Amino acid sequence: MRIGTVLWFFLLIVFLMSGSNSIYGANATTEDGSAFLPEVVVTATRDTEDVRRVPANVSVITEKEIEESGATTVVEALEKLESLQLVDLTGTGSKAYIDMRGFGGDNAYGRTLIMLDGRRLNRPDMSAINWLQIPLNNIERIEVVRGAGSVLYGDAAIGGVINIITKKGKGKTTFNASIIGGSYGLHDERVGVSGSVDKWTYSLTGENNFNSGYRDRSEVKSRGGGFDVGYDMSDALDLSLGASFNRTDYQLPGALTKAQMEQDRRQYQPAGLWNPAASDDDGADKYTDVNFSVHSLLGSWSEFNLSFLYGRKDLEINMLTWGTYADTTTDTYGIMPKYILEKDIFGFGNKLLVGLDYYKELYTKDFFSSRERTIKNSWTDLSRDSIGWYVRDEFSILKNLILHAGYRLERAKIGGDNTDTFTPANNFSGKEKKYSMDAYEGGATLLLGKESKIFAKYATVYRIPFLDEIAYFNGGGGGFLMDLEEEKGISTEIGTEFSPLKNLKFGCTLFRIDMEDEIAYVGFFPTGKNQNTGKTRHDGAELSFSYLFEKRAKFYGNFTYHKATFQNGANNKKEMPLVPNRTANAGAEIYLPYHLTLRPEVRYVGDAFLGGDNDNSSEKLASYTLLNLYLFYHPTLGKIKLSAFLGAENMTDQKYSTYGYESWGGNTYYPMAGIVIKGGLSVEF
Repeated sequence: MRIGTVLWFFLLIVFLMSGSNSIYGANATTEDGSAFLPEVVVTATRDTEDVRRVPANVSVITEKEIEESGATTVVEALEKLESLQLVDLTGTGSKAYIDMRGFGGDNAYGRTLIMLDGRRLNRPDMSAINWLQIPLNNIERIEVVRGAGSVLYGDAAIGGVINIITKKGKGKTTFNASIIGGSYGLHDERVGVSGSVDKWTYSLTGENNFNSGYRDRSEVKSRGGGFDVGYDMSDALDLSLGASFNRTDYQLPGALTKAQMEQDRRQYQPAGLWNPAASDDDGADKYTDVNFSVHSLLGSWSEFNLSFLYGRKDLEINMLTWGTYADTTTDTYGIMPKYILEKDIFGFGNKLLVGLDYYKELYTKDFFSSRERTIKNSWTDLSRDSIGWYVRDEFSILKNLILHAGYRLERAKIGGDNTDTFTPANNFSGKEKKYSMDAYEGGATLLLGKESKIFAKYATVYRIPFLDEIAYFNGGGGGFLMDLEEEKGISTEIGTEFSPLKNLKFGCTLFRIDMEDEIAYVGFFPTGKNQNTGKTRHDGAELSFSYLFEKRAKFYGNFTYHKATFQNGANNKKEMPLVPNRTANAGAEIYLPYHLTLRPEVRYVGDAFLGGDNDNSSEKLASYTLLNLYLFYHPTLGKIKLSAFLGAENMTDQKYSTYGYESWGGNTYYPMAGIVIKGGLSVEF
C-alpha cells in the first residue's frame, strides 16, 4: 500500500509536468524588470525557504496583520485560517485547544505542535497550552504549516505545526504603544521598543490584558513581557538571548445544560444532582522561557545553528466542582544543534539539513484536600527525556521541480514515582518506559510561473503518550502502564497554489491521514485503562482565495471540509466528536477616502457531534455563523504611525457554543459571548 501510494504521487507529478505549457523558474522577474520577492518562511523546513518551494499548505500572519486585526489574543489571530478550529470553554482564549485537520475529538491536545521561536510549548500532560503567555506585541509573525511534521519536529506534529516567532531588534530605535478596550470589561495595554546600535540589536515588550468575561466567573487577567538581545560578533557569527515572562489568573465558569442556558446563559455552573456549583473554580499560571542561540556561517555553502533553551511552568488549579486542588511544576531543558549545507551537485541545486533535538522535562504534581493546601493527598514526580536525530535533503532536479526526502529517529524515556494515599493501587516507584520511533517523508514541488505551485507529500507520523496517559496520578486506576505504546499514522496530501491573474490567488489541498494504535480508555471507570486500540481516518479539503483590487479593495476567504471517522471497534465508520464537517471564512477590506478601511467578515462553523458521543446517537452541537465589522483609520502624520479601529463582533448576537459534551445526566455546553464592541488606538514613532 505504501509503495503504491508513493508511485501514484510520482506518476501524478510526471503527468502534471507533461501537461504544463507555461513553466518558469523560481527567480523570475516582474514586468518592470525588478526581481520577484518571494515570501520566506522558516518553520516548514527548519531553514529560511521560499514558501513556494515548500510541499505544504502554509499560512503566515504578519505583525502588521495582527496589529490591524483588532485581535487581543493569539487565538483570535488564528481562528480565521482554513483547517483550524479553536475550541474555547470560557470565551477568553486563555485555554482554548486547537483542532487542525480534523483532530478535535475528545483528546485534541497532542496532534498539533505549537512552538515559540522553534521551541515546543505543548505540555507533557493532557492539557491545552495557555495562549495568553505570548504577548501579541512581542510577535513578529506566526507561521502555520498544515500536515505532517514528524520528521523535522517529532512528537505531536501530526495535523500541523504552529510556530510563533518573536520580534528581533533592527534599524533605528522605534517605540510603540497601544490600548484596546471593549465589552465585558476588556482592556489590553501594550508597550514596546526595538532597534539596533552598532553590533547590538534589542527588543523589549510588555502587555497587560484583562477581560471580566461574558459569563459570571470567567474573568482572566494576564501580565507579561519579553526581550531579545543580539550581538554580531563578526560577519560569520551572531549571538542572541531572548526571554519571556507571564502570569495569568483565570476563573472557570463550568458547563450549562440547555435549560440552564435558556434561564441565563451568562451564569456560572449552578449546583446540580451530580456536581456542586462552579462558584470557586479558578487557577493561576506562571511561565518563564529563556532561549540562547548561536548562528555561525561556515563558508559560502554551509552554516551551523545551536540553541539552548529553558522553560518553567508553575500552575495552580482550584476546582471545587471536581474536588481538585493541585500544584504542577514543569522544568524543560533543551539543546538543538543544526547544520545546513547548500551546495550544487553536478549543477543541480541541493540543500542538506542535519540536526538533533534533545529535551528533558521534569514534572511534579501535588494534590491537596483543600484550597489552603494543609493536607497533601498524593504527589507524583515524573520525567520525560527525548532525543531525536533528523536529516532532510532538498534536490532541484529542474529549476522548477524540487524533490525532498527526510528521516527521523527518536528515542524517549518516561519514568518516575507516584504516591496516592486514597488509591494505593496507583502507587509506583522507579517505573520506566522506553520508546523508539522513526518517521520518514518524501515529496515534490512543481513551480508554475512566478507565483504558482503544485505539491505532493507522503509521510509517517507519531505521538508519544502524555504523562497522565501512561501514569495514573489524576484519578482512576491503573498505576503505570508498561504496555502503552506510541500512536502511529500515515499522511498523504496533494495541493496547489494557483495565480491565473495578477493579484488573484487560489489554493487547494486534499489530504488523508490514517492513524493506528491510538490511545483510548477501555473498560469502565475506575477499573478500565488506556490501551492502543484506536484506528481513525481523517479526510479533508482546504480551499482558499484572495484578490487585490488595487487601491480599492481586497477580497479573501477559505473553506474547509473535514471527515474524521473511527475505523475499528463498535463505532467503526462513525464520525469522531467535535469535528465539524464544514467551516468557512470570508471577508473584504474596502479602502475608503481619508485613510479609512472598512472590513466586513463572516465565519461559519458547521454542526458536530458532542464530545463523548462516539456512536453518533445524541443531538449535535449546533452550527453557527458570526458576522463581524471593523472600521480602521490609518492617517499619515510625518514620522508618527497612528492607527485606530472600532469593531463589532458577532453583530447578530448569535447564541452558540464551541464545545458540548454528551452526558447521561444531561448534555452540557459552554456558551460563548454575544455581541462584542471594541476599539483601540496605537502609535509608533
